[in-house]
Amino acid sequence: MYEVGQDIVYPMHGAGTVEDIEKIELLGEVKDYYVMHITYKDMKVKIPTQKVEELHVRPLATLDDIREAFKEASNKEFESYPNWNTRYRVNMEKIKNGDIRSITEVISMLNALDVSKGLSTGEKQLLNNSKEILASEIKIIEGVEFAQAVKIVEDLIVQKS
Repeated sequence: MYEVGQDIVYPMHGAGTVEDIEKIELLGEVKDYYVMHITYKDMKVKIPTQKVEELHVRPLATLDDIREAFKEASNKEFESYPNWNTRYRVNMEKIKNGDIRSITEVISMLNALDVSKGLSTGEKQLLNNSKEILASEIKIIEGVEFAQAVKIVEDLIVQKS
């Protein structure tokens, strides 16, 4: 269970702070929800407390964890897919699982593909969204502005040679 004031990551939206835990009645049933403020988008989301595991909500990683994940991703052989939309679906699932290693793998793979042969519009958007989600976490971890956090992500991306 997370507490008010705790920083967490909601995989498809980014990192933020639990501002409140409120009871909401829906279809005659009262349930608890985390009210999370996602700072880089200045957005509030409500997450059912009983679904945090299913939604892969997690505490923040450390910058060392993120660095290590990028190192691992840079040494990984990426699976080849017959077309971009299959690759897009697989990468979306990796991001939804919220694991830092999966996110850095998606960023590294899509960045390498973008450099080598270009990406579809959907994949470019997925790459940008993935970088932003990770940057939102680094913004809180390091206490920096969002633009600086994006630069840190860019600096951590390691191209395979």
